[in-house]
Amino acid sequence: MSTVALFARLKLRLLAGNLRGDLQRKLGFLLTTVVALGTAVLGFLLMSLLRLAPRELAVELVIVAFTLFLIGWMIVPLLAFGLDDTLDPAKLALFPLPARSLAIGMFTASVTGVWPLTMLVVTSGALIALPTGIGGLLLGVPAVLLQFALCVVTSRLITTGLSSALRTRRGRDVLAVAALFVVLVAQLPNLLLNRGFGDPEALLAGLAGVLRWTPPGMAAHAIADGGLTGLGELALLALLTAAIGWLWIKALSRALVTPDVSTQAASVRKDSGWIDRVLPDGPLAAVVGKELKYIRREPRFRVGWFSAIVVTLILSFSLGRTAGEGGPGGPALPIVITAFGALMIALQSGNTFGFDGRSLWMNAVTFGSERDLGTDLAGRHLANALIATPLLAVIAVATGLFTGHPGSILPAMLAGWGALGIGLGVGSMTSVVLPYGVPERMNAFSSAAPGQGGQAFASSMGAMAGIALLSLPFLVPLAFGLLWVSVAAPFYGLLVEVLGRRLAARIGFARLPELMAAVGKAS
Repeated sequence: MSTVALFARLKLRLLAGNLRGDLQRKLGFLLTTVVALGTAVLGFLLMSLLRLAPRELAVELVIVAFTLFLIGWMIVPLLAFGLDDTLDPAKLALFPLPARSLAIGMFTASVTGVWPLTMLVVTSGALIALPTGIGGLLLGVPAVLLQFALCVVTSRLITTGLSSALRTRRGRDVLAVAALFVVLVAQLPNLLLNRGFGDPEALLAGLAGVLRWTPPGMAAHAIADGGLTGLGELALLALLTAAIGWLWIKALSRALVTPDVSTQAASVRKDSGWIDRVLPDGPLAAVVGKELKYIRREPRFRVGWFSAIVVTLILSFSLGRTAGEGGPGGPALPIVITAFGALMIALQSGNTFGFDGRSLWMNAVTFGSERDLGTDLAGRHLANALIATPLLAVIAVATGLFTGHPGSILPAMLAGWGALGIGLGVGSMTSVVLPYGVPERMNAFSSAAPGQGGQAFASSMGAMAGIALLSLPFLVPLAFGLLWVSVAAPFYGLLVEVLGRRLAARIGFARLPELMAAVGKAS
């Protein structure tokens, strides 16, 4: 059996094995597949409709799109490292295969799945958008395939080269900071346009002019050109893809014989235990202290908190000019943005038991009643509230100042606290109804064990829908200028948190074995 067929079968067997005997995983996989197919159809149609745009504009848009596809392949696998075992060379180190054959197999495994095929389908839309004759169509097919191959080998080169560092907490922290910096830079054009700087068409033309000489730009231009120039660009693109593939094989050879630095000993710092001096000694204080340690030490928590702050501040800065000119939002805009920040923070508690993983049994043996489980949830919520409450106050102040409505700071703050309480209550429910495991070795942006990505997506979507629906009773009056309603928002949020926590404790205690089995699937 060839290496290509072997790794394709292994990848399919891995996908099938993750779905065996688990209805929730099957439903999650089905949801992911439906979303991928919808994305493929919609992306192909949008790319194809560029045929109706002016010729120069269509070429510029495809050049930018091809470049974004390459950047996405470079970044997204790093953010998802640990979800797919085929990305980690350490998982395949014991295979009796040389590095070249292993690289071919990893390439095959990388393109086997619904999302790689979705990207190939979307990219194929350029075959309709750009060619003006038979030459463009003939060059377009290899151009699309070379663009796809370039994305894959570049992605594998980066993940393989960084695989050892990504297993360490320091490496994951560096990746988190770098990825957030990329997100901030990506928002810069949008911020400039919303602030009235520059002409969109001129910015697009200038950007496409620079990207024209990059490998994705040459692939797009070859499709549009369809002549000898395009043929030369494809030849250069093929040589570049082969060179990156050769570098990947060299990096893979080195990664297979490099010790795993994540097994090295690390120093342990003794905490002062200030929680014990504030809260009475007991289970509640123990859970609060444990959760605060998780938040301080775990990169995924830090990324979640930082992302919530950054995204809300970017939204307030970007939309501030529109609100200041009498556009949509007005005084209600700080309230909505702060509530959105509370939603992002609260979503971190949507799978509150996932980070415990297999060690949840040490807590479960102490749960003698629903009340004990409710106390555990209360401690987790209190730890989150100790950090989220002052952060939401900072977000409300910054949002009110950025949007030019300082009078909305206090209502926004109260509304944010109310939305946080609702989010914690809803998160309790999703934690026991749709639990999923979190891999032990992964980076700061991963959230679900292999095969549970669809389940995590369904949990997040359900939590967002529930929080948004339950927030309407005070957000709608606030949007219409009834700011006095904000006084009741924190009490309403606290009520939802208490009811959600108690109901989750009743449901979770009844299905504690299923809960432990779900979060224990982290390998």
